[in-house]
Amino acid sequence: MNHMPKCITSIIITALLLIICGFVVFTNFDQKPDLTGTEIQSVSFEKTPVQYATVNGVTLGYREFGSGEPLLMIEGFGATMDDWNETFIGILSSKYHVYTYDHRGMGYSSDDNVSPSISQYAGDAAALMSALGYDSMHVYGASMGSSTSQQLAIDHPDRVKKLILDSNTYSVRIPETKVLLGIIEAEANNSTQTQGIRNEAIANLEWNGSYDGLSSIDKDVMLVVGTEDILTPDSVSLKIAGQINGSWLVRFKGLPHTGYHVAPVQYGQNALNFLAMNESPI
Repeated sequence: MNHMPKCITSIIITALLLIICGFVVFTNFDQKPDLTGTEIQSVSFEKTPVQYATVNGVTLGYREFGSGEPLLMIEGFGATMDDWNETFIGILSSKYHVYTYDHRGMGYSSDDNVSPSISQYAGDAAALMSALGYDSMHVYGASMGSSTSQQLAIDHPDRVKKLILDSNTYSVRIPETKVLLGIIEAEANNSTQTQGIRNEAIANLEWNGSYDGLSSIDKDVMLVVGTEDILTPDSVSLKIAGQINGSWLVRFKGLPHTGYHVAPVQYGQNALNFLAMNESPI
């Protein structure tokens, strides 16, 4: 990875941005985070048993870590729950009861003959909450998981408490996400790829997007993105924040797509800070 420039963390709040999206925070991942009162839990995916829940005609594999209020992690395109960063999950599970799971047709989860769609993945997330005994959860969605989480908050608003959206777009068919679109199209047409990944690709391509529904989201929302994200550039997160009243936008300087893989401590503490606060931006 190229050397990342160092800078003093700055908070840029202009009148325009206050009107559009609350607060926009720029931070550098080289900054040492304040971990006061945070015990980083040691977690091992390999040693944590996979459990199963039947929802919407399929069986979803999931794991759970920690204790406290529930936090559902929604993974991105082509990934499984084994692909989360263990340090990142360990930080989150120091304060919350964290659940990770595989989308239908991926990893430990089964599939059926229902046409793949982002709305279906969102419906699975909502049904999984019920299967786990919760009416609602905090939600952290990354990449395609962010798209699924946006749809979850639009289609099933009562299921979502606080919402963290990481590496975001409201559609793969916008000019800013042309690199991502190329990847998605290639995987959708790749006959050697697993059916689960091809289904996720098809779901993304057929998704009508969330833009028109974003303004209906009335939850506390934080968007997180790296300034070097070439798949879902930070300018897209700014547009999304502009549609969600009282949202936060945190941009990590120099970090790529799903930057929690590179800076898990910074991303983890940032998430804990947001989930713990009892205030909303303007």
